[in-house]
Amino acid sequence: MSLAQFADVSFGYPGKEILEGASLLIRPGDRLALLGPNGTGKSTVLKLLAGSLIPDAGDVRVLGRFTVAYLQQSQQLSGDGTVLDALLEPFAHLHEMHDEMLRLETRLGAAEPAELKRYGELQERYRIEGGYDIESRVRDLVLEVGLTRGDLGRDLATLSGGERGRLELAKVLARQPDLLLLDEPTNHLDLDAIERLEARLGEYPGAFVLVSHDRTFVQRTCREIIEIEDAKFVRYAYPYDQYVVERDARLERARIEYERQKEHVEKTEAFIRKNLAGQNTKQAQSRRRMLAKLERLERPEDNWQLAGKIALKFSSGGDLGGKEIIRAPNISVGYPDRPILENVTVNIYRGDRVGIVGPNGCGKSTLAKTLVGELPPLAGTVERGAGVRLGYFDQKLSTLQEGRTAIEEIQSVRNDLSPEVVRSYLARFRFFGDDPFRTVRGFSGGERSRLALAKMLLFPRNVLVMDEPTNHLDIPARETLEHALDDFDGTLLVVSHDRYFLDRICRRLLVFTEEGLRGHTGNYSDWREHQRRRDASAQPEAAAAPPPRLTQSSTEAIRLAKKERERQQRRLERLVASLEEEISRVEGELATLRAKLGQDHGGDWKKLHELADQERDLDAVLGKRMADWEKASAELQAFLATE
Repeated sequence: MSLAQFADVSFGYPGKEILEGASLLIRPGDRLALLGPNGTGKSTVLKLLAGSLIPDAGDVRVLGRFTVAYLQQSQQLSGDGTVLDALLEPFAHLHEMHDEMLRLETRLGAAEPAELKRYGELQERYRIEGGYDIESRVRDLVLEVGLTRGDLGRDLATLSGGERGRLELAKVLARQPDLLLLDEPTNHLDLDAIERLEARLGEYPGAFVLVSHDRTFVQRTCREIIEIEDAKFVRYAYPYDQYVVERDARLERARIEYERQKEHVEKTEAFIRKNLAGQNTKQAQSRRRMLAKLERLERPEDNWQLAGKIALKFSSGGDLGGKEIIRAPNISVGYPDRPILENVTVNIYRGDRVGIVGPNGCGKSTLAKTLVGELPPLAGTVERGAGVRLGYFDQKLSTLQEGRTAIEEIQSVRNDLSPEVVRSYLARFRFFGDDPFRTVRGFSGGERSRLALAKMLLFPRNVLVMDEPTNHLDIPARETLEHALDDFDGTLLVVSHDRYFLDRICRRLLVFTEEGLRGHTGNYSDWREHQRRRDASAQPEAAAAPPPRLTQSSTEAIRLAKKERERQQRRLERLVASLEEEISRVEGELATLRAKLGQDHGGDWKKLHELADQERDLDAVLGKRMADWEKASAELQAFLATE
């Protein structure tokens, strides 16, 4: 059974084709990541699915009565009221039902049979649609996305951009639609909130399609990857880590097929030239007709590699500075009216690769600014070591001026460079054609990040302090940045919520916790494992506590726990049934495809290659579905055994 589909869809903007004859099926329970470099049309695809855009050709539709909720990348909140009002807004029909039930309740003593029937129907619908627990559900969601209970009463006009994004995420999750469309859902979330979102999506009963550049998030939430390649959808029945391997293998197979066909064409053309006027004229003419009908393969290009072609090379200039790069004993950090850290010591040594992590608003950027001298400490002193040449990447990109062109930005640092030299330099950062003459005001977030990096690289730096450097960068650009930082022989201090980036780059962490600033040797995954072990060791003490007395509230908790257990059982049963149906469908498709492969292909190598690709992909899908079914069946059996 299909939930939504793209059927031979074409869509484009002037000068840019996004989709051309593209098809895709989305089924109940699918967990899909839509990937591709910036500019390939990922957000456009979500808008087409949400109905915000109409395709130029073909058909995009959500089938049956399935419901859809769409989280856009940029939020434009409108209207009056509080955060709680906005969260409850999608459930206005439940409020209307509730009001009608209240009106009928006042008449129950003298109600007509039709009114009693209507009251019973309303009660049942209200229960099924979650009316009795909707307010508690949205209150819990507020905490999950990083807002607080106190924020529920705030006026919408007082919310920052990040808070608006978190509120919109809570709204779409509260609706629990059959299909979730999430465009960069981890934007504005801190690491704890991202991990809570991962857990919620792991238990989500419906399907979802998400766009994200957070590779760890994609790995942990999505079972399959949909890539936009040459205006078509390419489906990989693998999580992200296996997708990376299979994508490279697929590209290599395409290259081999291209070279084989090229060699075949060259040999055939040589035969035609040699024999067209001789005894083998008929054979030559026949081969010429065959070549004329042959559908030529195009040389495969790696769009990800092209998108990642940024000339990032951080040079220390050879002198790595003294042993102590930054020395900050017993400093206090923050603002006069809002201190953040008091009496902490931070020392950064030559060759260190340090990550600063913590919740949103805890003061990570403030600490970084204090250490680089952008902000004075409230108490104590920050000293730089001998020979330190520091480069600072500000997440707000405040070194860029809106009215300047890209050329003028570079010349603001190196006024000795001619416009021609600057244009050549900017081309290394994917600024081509008229891009160097455009003003910063018209640049995208990714373009601004690349321009700021280009300015940093104009002089050698032996210490790099980078505040959220992966913001606005797509996956290819992030990988290029990681390669460049791997090769950098100087000292590195980064603020980031990208766990993949932190794991690859950092060897030490400064962590904002409820107890204050803590140091940790290792990367982010090491830190989380340390936290899990600490939490696990504390559990036996909690288990040893005497059981609480049964009260009115605990009786209600038992009722809710029973209701939750029933919901979990229904979810597992639906998942097993859905997977069984999916396995049956895939087996049928695979049998049909293998029958086609056994037929005479008539020399159509391209078609045979496509069929072989489809057969391999379908076989992988079947294996994945079988593994999912076995896992889900085992979970259901284990769940039932605990009754």
